Amino acid sequence: MSDPTYKDILYNGIWKQNTGLVQLLGMCPLLAVSSTVVNGVSLGLATAVVMALSGAAVSPIRNYIPNEIRIPVYILIVAVLVTVVQYLMNAYMYGLYVVLGIFIPLIVTNCIVLARVEAFAAKNAVGHAALDGFAMGLGLTLVLAVLGAIREIIGKGTLFSGIDLALGAAAKDWVLHIIPDYHGFLLAILPPGAFIGLGCLIALKNWHSQRQARKADTVAVTIEGGCSPATH
Repeated sequence: MSDPTYKDILYNGIWKQNTGLVQLLGMCPLLAVSSTVVNGVSLGLATAVVMALSGAAVSPIRNYIPNEIRIPVYILIVAVLVTVVQYLMNAYMYGLYVVLGIFIPLIVTNCIVLARVEAFAAKNAVGHAALDGFAMGLGLTLVLAVLGAIREIIGKGTLFSGIDLALGAAAKDWVLHIIPDYHGFLLAILPPGAFIGLGCLIALKNWHSQRQARKADTVAVTIEGGCSPATH
């Protein structure tokens, strides 16, 4: 089997095998922190960085790790990388670090990270492994961003609330008040709102994929029908 191309890896991570909409992995942090765009994107990017670095770290040493202890070694590598990210956020984005709380160290136990290390990084070259981890993390980040935007607008009437926690006090004026004098819709902020929003996104993704598949079938039938006379 030939190695996947960089284009295929990006397409699979961001769309075809999206961890949030197709594989449905890492649901706990996805539903818990997507109450705002800033929270969702911040945790998504932190996860993407950990996944890219863990893929790049595991790939070159995969042939030197005994098969019997490979999972504990993978977890140890991921834990070290998550600790580094956690300390950096504590040092430079303390407000956001406090808001995200336990979900930063819990990246270690996120099944997305270990699944990609085991399924892809342990079988492919460094460049492909790093890109696969980043693409999968980027796909998750996009889902968190869209779901966070939907929940924040419906729940609070704002967009980019809390952006100053990530980018400093100067960014406080960047918060957009989409619906002025809005009193909020609590359900959108609560976990049930996250389930409803994610369900709508999954349904929309499936509808689009099926529509594309029907178009492809129609084109194939048309080409086949158009060529058949010439073959007789």
